[in-house]
Amino acid sequence: MKKAISVKLNKNETKIEISEKATYEEIEKELKEKMQELKKFYQDEKVPILVTGKILKNQEMQEVKSIIKKALNVKVKIDSPSELGLHGIIRTYNKEINVSETQFYRTSLRSGQKIENEASIVILGDVNSGAEVISGENVVVVGTLRGLAHAGAKGNKKAIISASNIDTPQLRIANVVKEIEKGEENTIKTYAYIENDEIILE
Repeated sequence: MKKAISVKLNKNETKIEISEKATYEEIEKELKEKMQELKKFYQDEKVPILVTGKILKNQEMQEVKSIIKKALNVKVKIDSPSELGLHGIIRTYNKEINVSETQFYRTSLRSGQKIENEASIVILGDVNSGAEVISGENVVVVGTLRGLAHAGAKGNKKAIISASNIDTPQLRIANVVKEIEKGEENTIKTYAYIENDEIILE
């Protein structure tokens, strides 16, 4: 069975790598066990710890940091973005979209309104021009999408954007941006995804 966590001890840094396929329950269980082992090496050491591998949710990052800090009094850096958006993406990755938490919003978004969530976002209405929807996973709009939509805003290139009608000047998935000129798309488009590092509209 593949381990959820592997530890590499270096002179200037200890690297804790989390398997991409590990569940958070597996990560938490193994991390607590590894901390007991690391305590033996850290009696007089203050070498910082870098947590890398799987991209974590913000709450998971806080819990991982807390587990390490309870065992060891050292600096901890987690190689996962804490903010959603292009500027926050550290690296891209591929995570299947068929299993993700989903948040529903029973409203249309007016200009100036913004919704951000690490989970998939479903808007039961329209997203009007000047409004923003930013999701760590997928963006689904039951109505028309005229505002900004950014799916996979932590770097997931398998995230998608879907709407009854995509009529927006720009789409973002992970770190890929597509500008849509007015009149460029004559037929109604309802689905956007990444293929060969480009956003495809269908």
